Amino acid sequence: MEIPKKLTVSASPHLHCGENTRTLMLDVLLALAPAAVMSVILFGWRCLLLMAISVAACVGFEYGARRVLGRPNSLGDLSAVVTGLLLAFNLPANLPWWMPVIGAFVAIVIVKQFFGGIGQNFVNPALVGRIVLLVSFPDAMAPAEWPLPLPYIAGVDTVTAASPLAALANGTAPSLQEMFTTATAYDPLSMLLGLRPGSLGETCAAALLLGGLYLCIRRTISPVIPLVFMGTTAAVTWACGQNPLFHLLAGGLMLGAIFMATDYTTCPINFKGKILYAFGCGLLTALIRLFGNMPEGVSVAIVLMNILVPHIERITTPKPFGYVKPKKEKGAAQ
Repeated sequence: MEIPKKLTVSASPHLHCGENTRTLMLDVLLALAPAAVMSVILFGWRCLLLMAISVAACVGFEYGARRVLGRPNSLGDLSAVVTGLLLAFNLPANLPWWMPVIGAFVAIVIVKQFFGGIGQNFVNPALVGRIVLLVSFPDAMAPAEWPLPLPYIAGVDTVTAASPLAALANGTAPSLQEMFTTATAYDPLSMLLGLRPGSLGETCAAALLLGGLYLCIRRTISPVIPLVFMGTTAAVTWACGQNPLFHLLAGGLMLGAIFMATDYTTCPINFKGKILYAFGCGLLTALIRLFGNMPEGVSVAIVLMNILVPHIERITTPKPFGYVKPKKEKGAAQ
C-alpha cells in the first residue's frame, strides 16, 4: 500500500538566493583587503602582526567559547575573522601586541557568545572591544603622538605626530579653503591616500571607499546607511561652522559608516529604519566631536544607536496591507 505524501510545512524563506553567512563574510574580507594592504604600506609590517594576532585571538576565543558552552563549531562562517580584522583596523600601529587579545576576548566571548553567537549580539562586537581597550588603556589607544605614515620614505627623524582630530580638539584644524590652497598634511589628496596619522585601517579613505563600492555592487550592504551617516555628520559640522570635508576624511568615520554601522545583526532591516538609524549615528558623531570630551565619536555613536535598533524597528516597520488599527472601546481605560 502506497503511503500518501505529507504536506511539508516550514518557516520562510522558501526561496534562497544562494548567499549564506560565509559568502557574505568573504565579500566583507575582500572589501577590507585594500585598506589592509594600504595599512602595511603606510605603517609597516607590524600592521600584519597586529592583524594576525587580532584575527587569531578572535578565532581561538570563538572556538573555545563554543566548546565550553556546548554549541556547534561556527568557525566556518568566517564572522570571527571579520571581527578580528575590524578590531585591528581600529588600533594604532604601535599598540602592544597583547592588547588586541583583550579586545578580542571582549568582542567574541562577552559581546557575541554570551548572547548566543552570531545574529544574537545587540551591539557590534569589534566596536565594543575597541571601546573597552580605549577606556582601559587610553594612553596606548589614543596617544598624543601617533605613528607617522611612510617615515622611511619621508626621511624624517620623528616617526610620530598628532592625529587630525587632535588638531580639531586644539583648534588648529584647517578650513575648507586651506585644505585646497595650502600644501599641508591635511590637504584632501593626502588624507584620501592615508598620508596622515591614525589607526591602521582608517587612514586611507580611497581604500575604504573602494571596499564600500565593492560591497554595494555585490549588494552585500545598502548604500543608504553609509551615505546618510556621512552626510549627516558633514551637514551638522558645516552648520556649526566646521570643515565638513575634514570631518569626513579624518578619524574613523568612513571605516565605521561603511563596515561597522552596516552590520546585519545590529542595524535596522527596513528602509525608514536605516535612514533614522544612520541619521542618529551621524548626529551623535558630530556632536561628540564638536562638544564632547573626546575628539572621535564614531564608535560610541554606533554602539548607542545599536542599542536603539529594536525601538527603531518597532516604530518604522511597515504595516501589513489592509491592516486596520483596532479602536479602543469606551470605558476600557476606566
